[in-house]
Amino acid sequence: MIFEADDLQLFKQKAFQWANTFDTLCYLDSNNFTDPYGKFDTLIAVGAKAQVKANAGNAFDQLNHFKAQNPGFITGFFGYDLKNEVEVLSSGNYDGLTFPDLYFFAPEIVITIKDNTIEINGDVTAFDTIAAIKLCNYTTKPRVELKARFDKQEYISTVEQIKTHINRGDIYVTNFCHEFYAEGTSIDPQTVFTQLNSLSPTPFSSFFKWEGNYIMCASPERFLAKRGNKLISQPIKGTARRDSDKLVDQTIIEELRNHPKELQENVMIVDLVRNDLTLSAKRGTVKTEELFGIQTFKQVHQMVSTVVCELRDNVTAIDAIKNTFPMGSMTGAPKISAMRLMEKFERSKRGVYSGAIGYFTPDGDFDFNVVIRTLLYNSTNKYLSFQVGSAITYHADAAKEYEECLLKAKAILNVLGVDKL
Repeated sequence: MIFEADDLQLFKQKAFQWANTFDTLCYLDSNNFTDPYGKFDTLIAVGAKAQVKANAGNAFDQLNHFKAQNPGFITGFFGYDLKNEVEVLSSGNYDGLTFPDLYFFAPEIVITIKDNTIEINGDVTAFDTIAAIKLCNYTTKPRVELKARFDKQEYISTVEQIKTHINRGDIYVTNFCHEFYAEGTSIDPQTVFTQLNSLSPTPFSSFFKWEGNYIMCASPERFLAKRGNKLISQPIKGTARRDSDKLVDQTIIEELRNHPKELQENVMIVDLVRNDLTLSAKRGTVKTEELFGIQTFKQVHQMVSTVVCELRDNVTAIDAIKNTFPMGSMTGAPKISAMRLMEKFERSKRGVYSGAIGYFTPDGDFDFNVVIRTLLYNSTNKYLSFQVGSAITYHADAAKEYEECLLKAKAILNVLGVDKL
């Protein structure tokens, strides 16, 4: 059933509130960012008529089977630790969340919004139900007592140790991540996400819930999309703060655009992504559509590049994802060496963080984000977690990298009522 909305933003707010009454929900919101590869402005999938949950081992095979059995929409996530299935790696760090490495569901109802058109597949009476909802006022912020796996000096010391591996040529660049967490804490995930999405609207925002577990994501980054026979990856490397003074803000953009360290880390990851895509691409079709593009968000400026290719006929959609997973922007180069080293230096299992959330469509397309700027919550054991990371290169200044991590966490800290760490 297809509808037109008189007030699209109001409908989206009501639809999210309605969707949260279901036990299983995937809400994906572009927040009206211009995206030449965007298939939908918003996608809401609710109710699981079938699901697959798996850990590294044969998770991609299980998903291939599940997708074949459910040829319509399916939505879900890939956890970072599927790296252990893709390569000979392991994960032994602390995991307070205990999320699976992979979870997908076939929804009972799918709502898609594009421009001003709303399409509902499933229960067509949902539109009238949503329209009749009286919106709740989400204003209360939780007060959370956060702890850190690294204090500032421990972080700086660890970065210096990582740089010794760079200096001797073990790796060129890596993404070093650390966790902030709260134990025995209670939050209202719907309120937290609503506030986060308002404070930090991004083109790949998402809210995911299943079995009392929650993902509240304000991601600016696309991992991988498929449109027809074209694959698109848009790695982000390079971050700068915003400023309320427009002239200063423009100066910051120009500094980011010309900063040697930011350019270096971006081009190294672009090369890695190009290499990953060759595993799925028709010969000679991998190309960089845009290098060092600057995108501006409410909290930060980011350097974004776009790499594309044509998908070979004998490569399935899921194999294309497996061939590029985990995404280069969250690993480093060489990829396997960087992942192995970060398992040594990091103190928490990444889990869904550094993974991807998204969808497969009935026509064979897909779109997945990079799970960053994200809160993860297990409501059963009341464990709340978010991780932040930054690229470490030969030129990295450890103290500045720590400040960059806090800049990336600014919106999350705000919605949690944390003034400073």
